[in-house]
This record gives sequence, C-alpha cells and structure tokens, in this order.
Amino acid sequence: MDLRRYLASRPPYEIGGLFGAIAVTMVVVTVLVQDSSSIKVPYERKIIYVEQWSANRTDAEIIAQQKIDKVKRDRELAELDRLKKKKQAEFKRLDDKLRAYGF
Repeated sequence: MDLRRYLASRPPYEIGGLFGAIAVTMVVVTVLVQDSSSIKVPYERKIIYVEQWSANRTDAEIIAQQKIDKVKRDRELAELDRLKKKKQAEFKRLDDKLRAYGF
C-alpha cells in the first residue's frame, strides 16, 4: 500500500528512471554471473614425492646425487627463464602496438 502511494506521487520520468536503473543493473549482474560461470580454471595438482635416503650414505653418494639434482634444477630454471622471456616479448609487442596508437 505504501509503495503504491509513493509511486503514484512521483512524476512519470522518475518511475521510468527507477525501472531503467533496475533493468540496467540486472543486465550487468546477469552478464557478470554468466561470464564468471564460463571461466573454467584448470586445477593441476602438483605432487611432490619425498625421497627417502638411507642413514648410512657416504659423502660421495650424497655429492653424486647433488650433482644429478643440480643438472635437473638448472634445466628447469633455464626452461622457466625461456618462458619468462617469451612472455616478456609478447608484452613488448603489445606495448609497441599500443604506443603506435598513442597509449
């Protein structure tokens, strides 16, 4: 009853503006909800296996294993560095294109 009386006392352009604002808000919320539900973030499990070493290893065995691990670590770091440089080059190309337009 109060809402009907309030709406009857308002000029027609205010009621139109009210429903227009409600409609625009609903459209924006609907688009955002649909957009967020379409994002499928792949979940990738990273399993870390813990190696067990015998307590009576010699220093030579430890040093040999460290050398093997260092080669693996260096290879992984080189790959990561390559990927970083590739990504930086992509951003550099994008930046150059945007600077050409004055951004």
